[in-house]
Amino acid sequence: MDGWAQGQKPTAKEIAAHYRSKISGGELIPGDQLPAARGLAKFLGVGYMTVQSAYGQLATAGLALKEQGRGTFVREAPDNHQVPPVASLDELAERLDHVTSQLSDLRDRVAELENDRRGPADNQ
Repeated sequence: MDGWAQGQKPTAKEIAAHYRSKISGGELIPGDQLPAARGLAKFLGVGYMTVQSAYGQLATAGLALKEQGRGTFVREAPDNHQVPPVASLDELAERLDHVTSQLSDLRDRVAELENDRRGPADNQ
């Protein structure tokens, strides 16, 4: 069902990320309906509220619109621009760690270059 393996048991965050990716990648376009929450929950082996929470995250991000009694639909992006993917906090933390590490390496290299550039006369 929609790219999921039956019984996969993803978290609400993972479900939201899955559909966020499909929306940002153009696989789902404005007006497309997301799978029924009860059916998806049963298929994945997760609670109904897990799927509802994921769909709520998408609605909060402005990517989906929940219509009572009808379902959840991909929302039209403002100004018809494609919505960029939103990174999770874990992804942002990983990126920040990577950038911090690179900055530290760069700082060390600059210090080495400055030491190499100084001649013997500079050390006296």
